[in-house]
Amino acid sequence: MNPVLYLLVFLFAAFSTPTWAQETAIFEKGEKAPNVHHTGDIWLNHLSAADSSFAYNIALATCAPGSRLDWHLHPAGQQLLVTAGVGYYQERNKLAQIVRQGDVIKCSPGVAHWHAASAEIGVTYLAITGNQPTQWLERVSDEDYHDIKPTNQTMMNNTDTAREQEVIHLSKDKWDWMAAKEIDTLAALFHEKAVFVHMGGSWGKEQELQIIKSGGIHYKQADIHEVSVNIIDNTAVLLNRITLLAVVGGNEVTNPFMVTEVYIQEAAGQWQLASLSFTKLLN
Repeated sequence: MNPVLYLLVFLFAAFSTPTWAQETAIFEKGEKAPNVHHTGDIWLNHLSAADSSFAYNIALATCAPGSRLDWHLHPAGQQLLVTAGVGYYQERNKLAQIVRQGDVIKCSPGVAHWHAASAEIGVTYLAITGNQPTQWLERVSDEDYHDIKPTNQTMMNNTDTAREQEVIHLSKDKWDWMAAKEIDTLAALFHEKAVFVHMGGSWGKEQELQIIKSGGIHYKQADIHEVSVNIIDNTAVLLNRITLLAVVGGNEVTNPFMVTEVYIQEAAGQWQLASLSFTKLLN
């Protein structure tokens, strides 16, 4: 069999056959909530209801990029445990905070506030809420949402925030460039020694560029659900949980992946992609 044809057949089989993943969601995403007290797409999974022994409810909220809750308050208070992504939190008459995976937010009883996913990246959190009805207030304006000014304390607590956001934006742009087959831009992004690990094999920069250019794999659309970045000196390790719509060997397939991306920051400050690997997830 022709080697290129063999590669395409092998890749198509890999993109189409489920394999066990190293990372899967602990809880189901739940059902999409009706747009009554929020803007955008938000899914809720009510994990535990209050009872005579426990005076609080627990729910998992998965917020798509750009989604935001209206202003509201909790008479009995609430705590948010951010499990993935990047979001915003703001109390009345205070500057907004950027929140991310690992943060714990305490919403004091009776204090008006709102929280949201960031414009570029969604956010997921566990909400532990006192067993009194939430009081919903006015909508969050587009101006307030798009004019986020983090507090100095937030910035001090997140010394790598700017670099993390830079890598997140670069990764998002990369999916757009791959979809549009912008080979020259990708050639500048990919490190000369970059390694690309697919379900069907691994190869270097030139072969990846050729596959994209020829349409052997067309990364048609990547929907990003969760992202996290860990920066170690001049290296950034980014994890993307995505749903990828791809055309492989002329066949269109859609699959969920955990994608690991490694970026290296050169002396001039430019980030280059050193590794890109796919791990297929079960739905």
